[in-house]
Amino acid sequence: MLIYTGGTTGKPKGVMLSHAALVANATQGVAWVQMGKDDRLLTVLPIFHGFGMSVCMNAPLISGASCVLIPRFNVDDILKGIHRYKPTLFAGVPTMYIGLINHPRLTRFNLTSLRGCFVGAAPLAPEVKRQFEELTDSKLMEGYGLTEAVTALCANPYRGINKTGSIGIPFADVIMGIRDLETGEIDLPPLEIGEIVIKGPEIMLGYYNLPEETASTIRNGWLYTGDMGYMDEDGYFYIVDRKKDMIITGGFNVYPREIEDVLYQHPAVKEACVIGQPDDYKGERVKAFITLREGETIEEQAIITFCRQHLLPYKVPRQVEIRSELPMTAIGKILKRSLREEDPGVPDNPPHTETRQQSEFTSGQSFKG
Repeated sequence: MLIYTGGTTGKPKGVMLSHAALVANATQGVAWVQMGKDDRLLTVLPIFHGFGMSVCMNAPLISGASCVLIPRFNVDDILKGIHRYKPTLFAGVPTMYIGLINHPRLTRFNLTSLRGCFVGAAPLAPEVKRQFEELTDSKLMEGYGLTEAVTALCANPYRGINKTGSIGIPFADVIMGIRDLETGEIDLPPLEIGEIVIKGPEIMLGYYNLPEETASTIRNGWLYTGDMGYMDEDGYFYIVDRKKDMIITGGFNVYPREIEDVLYQHPAVKEACVIGQPDDYKGERVKAFITLREGETIEEQAIITFCRQHLLPYKVPRQVEIRSELPMTAIGKILKRSLREEDPGVPDNPPHTETRQQSEFTSGQSFKG
């Protein structure tokens, strides 16, 4: 099968996946939540995307579960669908859960049929997870995957320890590791940040008509994800950010996700996205884009002041832009590439090519996942 990447940070690439990879990944998903014929999964994710195809179509077909198909994401339709059809499972991206928790009439709908909800395809702010679980009394399982390996490769356990901020532990037959950023050949110990590498039966055959990109991504059987993260002492993995999204300002590493997580804690903020802008003195400076919750108004400077209370000075956005909406992919992932293209001062490929070896985490300061 040929499926294209979302193109959130660069141009989409055709990913070649074998039928064996598709079967392996769907089977792993079924086993993870013990999906069976009595389950009913509410499906709004497009099934031309790896997440929707594997979790919402292939897994139910293999397990005998039912699907409730909703053509497109609309908060009212989703809430009415859950209330009427009583699904036991739901799968969505963070923007969908943000929309649900911000719905003014959420408490009028009966959502108690849900026993578990998948979330992936983009980073989930801990504040969003906390609010959703409190409002719905269901279990939100954050996971991690990429089109180059069909979709999810690991997730927080359905029955087991669910660590907020973590992407969980690998599925059966999936091997994950953290490699150094310089050579990509040294396995790093727990709590050290590096690039996430994976090996398993769902790894792609390669990029369609892109042999050089394939060779740089798959090396000695390992898929180099381009995502930076670390593993804790319990074997749970954490995403820090995309390798190419990391901002280097004044010689310090700044991970956009950490700033975005802080922005989501502000009661007026609905969605947030952070990118780096070129700066003649510091190399790059931090810029944040946000949308506001319905009925909220706030000045940009108030957001910056809020960030100063929760972040080290060099991580605080120098500029905040409030928008009515942010550019999204068909699945609902925020398109950072589009935001860079809109501003001629922000290149699609960040200017830095080397990374600072000492990160805030490894130097002993606290890390907010």
